[in-house]
Amino acid sequence: MYDAATDTTPLKLDAVTLTLPSAAGPVEILRGVDFEVKPGETVAVVGPSGSGKSSLIAVAAGLETPTSGAVSLFDQDLSALNEDGRAKLRRTRVSLVFQSFHLLPNMTAQENIAAPLEIAGILNAFEVAEAWLKLVGLSERARHYPHQLSGGEQQRVALARALAAQPKLLFADEPTGNLDAANAHIVADLMFKLVAKTGAALVLVTHDPDVAIRADRQVIMVDGRIVEPQ
Repeated sequence: MYDAATDTTPLKLDAVTLTLPSAAGPVEILRGVDFEVKPGETVAVVGPSGSGKSSLIAVAAGLETPTSGAVSLFDQDLSALNEDGRAKLRRTRVSLVFQSFHLLPNMTAQENIAAPLEIAGILNAFEVAEAWLKLVGLSERARHYPHQLSGGEQQRVALARALAAQPKLLFADEPTGNLDAANAHIVADLMFKLVAKTGAALVLVTHDPDVAIRADRQVIMVDGRIVEPQ
């Protein structure tokens, strides 16, 4: 686990707003959000659809530029980095898991995990990928392509891919949203187990109260604001 006394703060948002244009005029998506995640902490972000949860992750990960306010990843102000700089920061310290898996269809399960490791300069990428497939219970599916895997298996591969590089912060946006109850339970179990194993902090967006309650802390978003931190 990380030592909060020596590690930088994985994530901090100060008075962040996000306003996007639309045919009907500007739409306020985030409205003055203050949010902080400590090293090794797991936080579930819950709230109704359209409340800004996924936009919070997009801004926090540097995928979307806020209209105002400050976003800091590992004590680095994202506004001071260009797109390449933000991508480099994510590549070395941040991973993301999405509802829709986003596996590359022309790569096997093992290749999907190994590819980003090779990009990061890890020489034994395929051996690391093999070890992570074992951790998620899919050793026998290493050479299967995404279309040959069930939804639950695809999400387990996506989770292994996200954590194989040992990130310090994992963003998970509705990771069980496309799964039936049994597979959702398996994926949630693996996610919390593997995050604890690696010591990564976790920011989890979910509609599932059974998943959210497993986090160290829950925050509720309504209408672009965090209304009830717990």
